[in-house]
Amino acid sequence: MNQSSEWRRGEYVISTDPARLDRRVIHEYLSRSSYWAAEIPEHVVARALDLEAALGDAVRHDRQAAALDREARLHVIALADVFVLPAHRGRGLGKWLMEVVVAHPALQGLRRFLLNTRDAHGLYRQFGFTGITSPDWAMERFDPDVYRR
Repeated sequence: MNQSSEWRRGEYVISTDPARLDRRVIHEYLSRSSYWAAEIPEHVVARALDLEAALGDAVRHDRQAAALDREARLHVIALADVFVLPAHRGRGLGKWLMEVVVAHPALQGLRRFLLNTRDAHGLYRQFGFTGITSPDWAMERFDPDVYRR
């Protein structure tokens, strides 16, 4: 996206402006609190956030980070690193973030919207996500210990 967008709800702001991403908070949460990116090195997070094809929505509260999602976009969207910091949970931010993501004009007309989750199936089902329709189309290279090396 060339132009950043903002959505407001009460004291919270979702912004697509990359300058609003709090890289320290993002790395800290992913490396210490997430199950999907535990021990991820800071340079790997920085590289992911810097990729030209990446979109990120940063939820802000009182000029501080509250939540994040990141998408890689070509003809398929891969939603990654969706989290809400513990102090901001229970306020509907995850649901609001997903409402903004699935309705975003830059993400319309794509054939496939992918994500991986171990524990948030109920949230994503509300937005039309299901199990893989054609599992024979999906492949992965998975190295669960890559951040430990």
